[in-house]
This record gives sequence, C-alpha cells and structure tokens, in this order.
Amino acid sequence: MTSEITLFVNPTAGRGRGARAAQPAASALRAAGFSVRTVLGQNAEDALTRARAAVEAGTGALVAVGGDGMANLALQAVAGTRTPLGLVAVGTGNDFARALGLPVRDPAAAGRVVAEALKGARLRDIDLGRVDGTWFGTVLAAGFDSRVNDRGNRMRWPTGRFKYDLAMLADLAMLAELASFRPFPFRITLDGGEVREIEATLVAVGNGSSYGGGMKICAGADLTDGLFDVTVVGDCSRRSLLRVFPQVYKGTHLGHPKITVHRVAKIELAAEGITGYADGEPLGPLPLTAECIRGAVRVAVP
Repeated sequence: MTSEITLFVNPTAGRGRGARAAQPAASALRAAGFSVRTVLGQNAEDALTRARAAVEAGTGALVAVGGDGMANLALQAVAGTRTPLGLVAVGTGNDFARALGLPVRDPAAAGRVVAEALKGARLRDIDLGRVDGTWFGTVLAAGFDSRVNDRGNRMRWPTGRFKYDLAMLADLAMLAELASFRPFPFRITLDGGEVREIEATLVAVGNGSSYGGGMKICAGADLTDGLFDVTVVGDCSRRSLLRVFPQVYKGTHLGHPKITVHRVAKIELAAEGITGYADGEPLGPLPLTAECIRGAVRVAVP
C-alpha cells in the first residue's frame, strides 16, 4: 500500500469541527509516516468527483473527516474498491463510527487509530446497503422518522442569532409531526417474496444498528452477516409511540408487541408521500429497493 493517503474533509461538519479536526488528524497520520493530501470541494458533487479521482489514482486510503453525511459521501467513492476507508468522526450523529468502535469527536485519537490500522493491516471488510447505485452504511429510514427529517430540513431558518441548533430543530420537527401523526400504508416485499400490505409508523432498514446519534432502531444489526435487520414499527397510537420512543436509545423497544424484525438481504418498500433517508441523507421518494452487499467496503478499525 502506498504511503500517500487522502484526507476527505467536510469543513462545516459539527458546526465547524470538521475544519478544526483536519489538522490534528493529519498530524497524527504524518507522525506515523504517511504523506497526507487533503481533498475539499466547492460542493458535495465536486468533493465526490475529487475523492473518486484520488481513489482511481491509487491513494493508499481515503480518510473522511466529518459526520455521517461525509462518511456516506466517502462510501460512494470507495465502495466496491479495495481502497481502505478511515473515519475521523466529528459530526453530530457519528453512528457509522460508533458501529465500528471508532473514537468520536477526538480527531487526534481517530487519526492514530487509522494510522495504526493501515500500518498493521487492521482492516475489516463490512457490508453496505445499496439503493439504485447509492451506498449506505447505517440505516435507511422511511415513515415517521423520515417525515420528521423532511420537516426539520424545511425548518432550517432563520439565520443569525435566532437560528436553531440541530437538536432543537429535531425536537420541533418531531413535535410538529406528532401533531398530525398517523400510520402509513406500506407495501413491503422481503427477499422477493409476496407483497405485504401493512399499516406502519416506520420501517427502518439497518445495515448498522443506529441512527440519529445513537438511536438503536435496529439494535441487532451486524455489519458482516450479509443481511439487513428490518425493524417495522406497526400502527402505534401517538401515546404508544411516545412511550416506546425513549427505549430506542437502549434498543429495548424491540420487545414491544407492535414491533417486528425481519432479517433479509433485499427489501422493496413502497408508500405514498414518503421519502427514504439513508445515513441521514435523502435518497428520494418511495418506492425504493435496497440490497445488502456483503463485504462491499474495507474499513480501518481499532
């Protein structure tokens, strides 16, 4: 493996933590003997073009500095190649890094972990989800949670001293969505079987176990088993949803009678007026088909 690696930086991640994190991460990598080249972009599309060019040119690794959104963007460049992915997680959620047991919001420590993994060949092949050529590492969300995400994205105003932080926006969006809450009619096909028509609050397709900064919606998901854990929250009442929701942080919600879990390699999801989100990024309106691709990316791990 070449000693030249590429630092893929989102300068806006975690309220500017991405830009500040790049320097200590790069210092840790250089101290381990690596030559570090930094890739930025004018926008996501430009950044991805530059990252793919680095991979095609034979970079020794692509190291994403940012949150789950930046990790997701990096996956689009390295998935299906043998170029290792390193993560310096300094975003808001960091669920992908948590699933891999990596340091969170400690860029120097994360840089050292990546350097030691690359030098010691501590690399692990893990599964990814894929929807129409777009890869994801954690969870594909559809239903109440994705509607909250839609609303939160629309609420990102005003600017200046009145601007809400992300946590407050999420709370406001959830409260607003609860006011008009209702289950949604889904059509679900698991591993090419019969179409199931159900009323559901949400459907979460987990390659990883958590989303939203530690909500273990698919608590039993395994990144290396070639299967999704699909959590279906049935036709809950508003009161039931509020009662069950806090349990998501411990993963104990899975025992609720309105919740079922399916383990599949492929799922087709259809519902009117629902957008799918994966790794917190919008995929587009349903219907969507997601496949679990075994060993799709090589990652640096502790």
